[in-house]
Amino acid sequence: MKTLILNGSPHKNGDTAALINKLTEGLSGDIKIVNCYSANLSPCVDCRICREKSSCAIDDEMQDIYRYIEVCDNAVIASPIYFSELTGKLLDIASRFQLYYFAKYVRREPIPVKRKRGAVILTGGGTGNPLKAYDTAKFILKQINAAEIFPCVCSHNTDKIPAALDEDCISRIRETAEFLSESRKS
Repeated sequence: MKTLILNGSPHKNGDTAALINKLTEGLSGDIKIVNCYSANLSPCVDCRICREKSSCAIDDEMQDIYRYIEVCDNAVIASPIYFSELTGKLLDIASRFQLYYFAKYVRREPIPVKRKRGAVILTGGGTGNPLKAYDTAKFILKQINAAEIFPCVCSHNTDKIPAALDEDCISRIRETAEFLSESRKS
């Protein structure tokens, strides 16, 4: 089993990282974690190369991520919530999935991406609403062929309690790991 995790947090040891660690404890197989803030990745610049052919003009770490997306069984988006949305760095990476959008909807070609399961893990506190970020994450996952997406896992009280101590959330993380592990069985 292969799992891609897009980590949208700038904090190496923050709430999002704690939940990713809990998730990976329950997963087996190959796990690729992309830390959006430290990866050598640029956002889409709308050069439109991918409108004509199945490639991206930007030569960076995204080329490895594309290859992994094509073969992985699972994809997870994990992010803090900033102003009720995923982080900007995570959205930068998602903008590069334009490659798949143009293949499917403009060139009318099948996207060369294995069907997979998806999950969304969000952290945050304050008064924002996680629903918008969850909707955005689901849309992104569908672009990379996540056919089944586990209901959102969110620790949305991190201004009062660290996500690692949010027992309800940790329980949902375990359920998420079980859901993702089933993808190999089905």
